[in-house]
Amino acid sequence: MVTKIAAVAAFLYTALITYLSLAQLGKINVGTFSPTDKMMHAGAYFVLVGVWQVFFILKSQDNQNYKQNLYKISAASILFGMLIEVLQGTLTSHREPDWYDILANSIGALLAVLIFLSIKNFLKRLKSKIF
Repeated sequence: MVTKIAAVAAFLYTALITYLSLAQLGKINVGTFSPTDKMMHAGAYFVLVGVWQVFFILKSQDNQNYKQNLYKISAASILFGMLIEVLQGTLTSHREPDWYDILANSIGALLAVLIFLSIKNFLKRLKSKIF
């Protein structure tokens, strides 16, 4: 049951990022560098990698593929961020692709990798105690 909840959360979060990235949301500054905006991008992709990694941790019986899953999730998240930027430039008239957004998304995903690598043993112990 917990695994299904984690899967739904991961899919819903991915859908939320997609919607927020393509929807017209009030005033958007195009062509200016906003550190706050870039921190939001990094944070969003940090959480994206996190929710998917938690799903795969819960799904796996023995955490044998922990690192491989983490690397695949982060690569998929970075590619997803690139795709979103392309879609902003092709599907919307109110958004423009931004290389700095791709960089911020990638930094967030890679920070999540570093954190998850550093807490691997803690998560393994926690999972064995809870489940």
